[in-house]
Amino acid sequence: MASSVSDPRPLIGVTTYLERAQQGVWDVRAAFLPEQYLTSVTSVGGIALLLPPQDPDAADAAISGMHGLVLSGGADVAPELYGEDRHPLTDPARADRDAWELALFQAAERRGIPVLAICRGLQLVNVARGGTLQQHLPESLGTEKYRIGGGVFAENDVEVSTDTPLAHIIGETEMRVHSYHHQGVNRLGEGLVAAAHSDDGLVQAFVDTSAGHIVGVQWHPEENAEDRRLFADLVSQARAFAARRKEDAR
Repeated sequence: MASSVSDPRPLIGVTTYLERAQQGVWDVRAAFLPEQYLTSVTSVGGIALLLPPQDPDAADAAISGMHGLVLSGGADVAPELYGEDRHPLTDPARADRDAWELALFQAAERRGIPVLAICRGLQLVNVARGGTLQQHLPESLGTEKYRIGGGVFAENDVEVSTDTPLAHIIGETEMRVHSYHHQGVNRLGEGLVAAAHSDDGLVQAFVDTSAGHIVGVQWHPEENAEDRRLFADLVSQARAFAARRKEDAR
């Protein structure tokens, strides 16, 4: 989609991993993000800008020029952040990423910047709002269907609640989604409304439109190149946010 003065492409910040990376003779820590996230944003008219972990005090400045935020997937959120002891199978703590992304989300909330939270991102938003997580779903739900391992995404069915904004975004009440997680929502955080479930009762999505536009999904929509509805909605919301900000500045 071409940019123009009257309809500029919105800037979408996307959080990244900071991980060991090897290329040729180099073996270093690097900002890393699967390309699928980038193409999901750019294919529907957004411009993707990477936001790797750094000083949380810089989060407000980093996001001040953004029109939308994607909180990407990755390692488990530290259970200490929601007051629980660590399960033996919970991922090692990534304090740098937790602190940075919590600060980014809180800055986005204050500014009313639209947010799409994916997998870990959904869990982080839930924790930021005072909610809790189930640390190992095979133990609490008795199923391995959400993470079959080996870098292969599982496919699962979810039911979308008809009375939530997610139903308007998706346009249907049932979806088959790509899953790769072993944790999930336990207690929903303040202001978050469950918008989709799987047949075992696990919250698969939530929304909050009370003070901005927040959509969280437990699945990985970036893995479905044929379905960009969630990213298209984020870019549409980001474009509207940019227009409002421009109007307020006049």
